Order: sequence, then C-alpha cells, then structure tokens
Amino acid sequence: MLEVKGIDVFYGDVQVLWDVSFNVQAGEVVAIIGANGAGKSTSLRTVSGIVRPVKGEVLFQGEPIHNRPAYELIERGLAHCPEARKLFVEMTVEENLDMGSLKGEARAQRAKTKQRVFDLFPRLSERRRQLSGTLSGGEQQMVAVGRALMSLPKLLMFDEPSLGLAPILVRDIFNVIKAIRQEGVTVLIVEQNVKQTLAIADRAYVLENGKVVMQGKGQDMLNDEHVKAAYLGV
Repeated sequence: MLEVKGIDVFYGDVQVLWDVSFNVQAGEVVAIIGANGAGKSTSLRTVSGIVRPVKGEVLFQGEPIHNRPAYELIERGLAHCPEARKLFVEMTVEENLDMGSLKGEARAQRAKTKQRVFDLFPRLSERRRQLSGTLSGGEQQMVAVGRALMSLPKLLMFDEPSLGLAPILVRDIFNVIKAIRQEGVTVLIVEQNVKQTLAIADRAYVLENGKVVMQGKGQDMLNDEHVKAAYLGV
C-alpha cells in the first residue's frame, strides 16, 4: 500500500533523513520507533506531503505522491493524525470532526462516519457542542483521531498518539487503534511508548539519527537486546 524508497529530507540546510526506506502492506499495523530527534515525525510529514524529499520517492497504492499537495492525499485515502493534536481550538468538537470530511465520499458519508466515531468515543458525543480548546488532553486526542477517521482513510498515520496522556487513556487509545485495524484500516504509527506499540505492530522499523538501522516483526523487536537496552530500559 505504501512504499517509501530512499528518501533524503532536509529542513533548510540541515539534513534530517538519510536514504530512508520502509513499506506498509494493506491491513498491517507498522511502527516506527526511535529516540527524540531520530526523524520519525519527519518521515510521516514526508508521506503526508507536508515536507518534500530531495531524493527518493513515496508511492501510495502504486502511485507516486511525493510531489502531490497534501490536500490531494486525503481524498486518495491517506490521513495523518499529528503530534500535539492540532485541533481548531475555537471550534466545537463536532465542527472539528466535520473538518475531516469536506469533500467527496467522506462528505457524503459524514453522518454515518460521525456515528462510528461517537461509538468509538462516547465522550465526544456528550461534548459535541463544546469548544475543543476546553477539553482535557485525552479528549482532545479523541477528537484528533476522530477527525482523521472522518476522511474515510485507507491508511491512517498516528504521530505520538499517547503523548501526555494518563496511563488509562493510553490503554484506551491503543485499544482504539486495534479496533480501527480490525475494521480494515491500515495503520502506520510513530510512538514513544515502545512496549505497547510493538505489542500491537505486525512489523517495526528503528530510526536512529535519521537512518533505518533495524527492521523486523513487532514481537521479535520486543525480544531484541538492542531494542530492550535502547528503548525499553531493560
């Protein structure tokens, strides 16, 4: 479904990614793990068209997308749930959800998809008229995930979905990710909570200093000595 082939990415004169390659097959949960500053978020931003690679290519369902504008990718079925939520804080919960379904089939299916979101997150139904900026961190994360789902994604990318959340809410978010996958949505996740991420991932890639240094099955990564020492504190 997604192929990232040998991309180099810069911010100004500073190179962030070096010859990075990874792929995601339909129906998988694939994780990218690594320390802060390793290039994980930049990898997702490149896939979603926010950042352009200076070398390499990104293919989605066999079509090159690395030179396409970000808004086109949403209609193709690629959604990005960003780090720090990035909500429209002066809009209500429901208005934020509607922003995820502005065109095409997503707009036509808006009511049905919104009910699906409310089934996943009943608290959002209770707060649908509340300004999103007044919600708790956990509730805001629910809105961010719900907004991404409103676009009817084939591939949903999560960037640090558990960041700043209480442990019980972290568990809920990971349960939602598993539920999304069971409904047929492919998932690519960047996450600092390495143990829980690898536990649900089919495969994983390790990024260190902007380079892919390891890849393998999620369960195998959990038992790898380097991963244990570097990311699991074992």
